[in-house]
Amino acid sequence: MTAVARVLARPVYEIYRTASAAGFHLAGWRFEGKIPDADKFLVVAAPHTSNWDLPIMLGIAAHFRRRLHWVGKASLFKPPFGGVMRALGGVPVERGAGANFVSDIVDEFRARERFVIGILPEGTRQKVREWRSGFYHIAQGAGVPIVLGFVDYARKAAGVGGVIEPSGDYEADLARIKAFYAGVTGKHPERA
Repeated sequence: MTAVARVLARPVYEIYRTASAAGFHLAGWRFEGKIPDADKFLVVAAPHTSNWDLPIMLGIAAHFRRRLHWVGKASLFKPPFGGVMRALGGVPVERGAGANFVSDIVDEFRARERFVIGILPEGTRQKVREWRSGFYHIAQGAGVPIVLGFVDYARKAAGVGGVIEPSGDYEADLARIKAFYAGVTGKHPERA
């Protein structure tokens, strides 16, 4: 984290937490579920169909009083807003550098005492046929649980839908994860 991001991190987070709580309340949204009592975990954030998913995901984390890191394309972290993006927990990734992405995030888990990261398994807001498996390999490699985070626009509900401990059987675990998200409606359902 740069010096600017370190200086901005606390006040930016507190301002965001307060503003998002007010915004959720005024818009009639409710929070559901409970986060695990763990210092480290990975949050699957799905479905990802809108640019609004990130600010809402950060608002959910703020509601639960947990600092959430997230990954975004490197172009989001250029001036003038790069410092703010990092202060909000952003971790820049270069597109096309995916070969090191999983091991880089696993290394982050190993290097920190507390680390929570949100991963969008679709990797894009556009409709995809299959989720990317990186989130699963990160959780398995770091030995952390997968928390099912959601934003259900149809019900105006957001929060946590459960926790999955990776078993090593990707297909079986993915079926359980996708079964949960089958009932969740994104902002643009046609993209899910």
